[in-house]
Amino acid sequence: MKVLSLIRALPFNAVEIIRRTPPLVFATTVLSIGGLIGFTSASKILVDGLKPAANTITVTGASTERIESDIAKWDIKVETEGNSQVDSYQKHKVSIDKTITFLDRQGVINNDYQSIALLPASTSKEINKNPKTGEIISKKWVTTQWIEIESNDVFNIDQTYRKMSDLLGKGVIVRPRRPEFTYTQLAAKRVDMLAKATKDAHTRAEAIVYQTGSELGNVRKVDTGVFQITVPNSTRVSSWGSYDTSTIKKDITAVMGVTFEVN
Repeated sequence: MKVLSLIRALPFNAVEIIRRTPPLVFATTVLSIGGLIGFTSASKILVDGLKPAANTITVTGASTERIESDIAKWDIKVETEGNSQVDSYQKHKVSIDKTITFLDRQGVINNDYQSIALLPASTSKEINKNPKTGEIISKKWVTTQWIEIESNDVFNIDQTYRKMSDLLGKGVIVRPRRPEFTYTQLAAKRVDMLAKATKDAHTRAEAIVYQTGSELGNVRKVDTGVFQITVPNSTRVSSWGSYDTSTIKKDITAVMGVTFEVN
């Protein structure tokens, strides 16, 4: 319809020329005019649809602090051997008493900030046989019992753990696990650490943008990274985060990826 309107608008002599034009040539001319109109329209739409992408910069900010564990969890395994089940259990009672006395002298006792739980004892029969003949070489009864300790006196637990070998000299077989030191105020600390990491990212972004002669704009995106809780001065990094429990003092690191607009 737009093509016909254009034809009607032409001068009279131009219309006569079109009438004398061969059909095939005329059809080609019409298609060319239509294509030109279509191209012009498409170009207009394409230009109108183009919008310049906003300039942004993404910077990683970090915050690290030294923290001190405020609770320790410690498990101690006491073992006693005997020729019979009764013999093993009776000897075990002596070993447990010696262990509790040792812990008490070290200041590890039940009070408001420490707890000691003595789990039920178990006795089992162990038989050692000759792998070729099946003949019984030795037979003994072993009684085992776990002592679970939880304390806020983390430094005393660490010192006591290092002295556990003293019990071996008293005939007590103990197999203490390494104490686990944790920080119970981590939830509140996270908020503060993330705020400091975000501030660090803003400071870094400003320094970079300043060198380009631009200005830092609003925050477009924030990605919270994982927390790394490691031994002091550690370079260990895990994509899933890490939580060291082997030391009382630890380094906690928060990472934030922040995207800013650049004006």
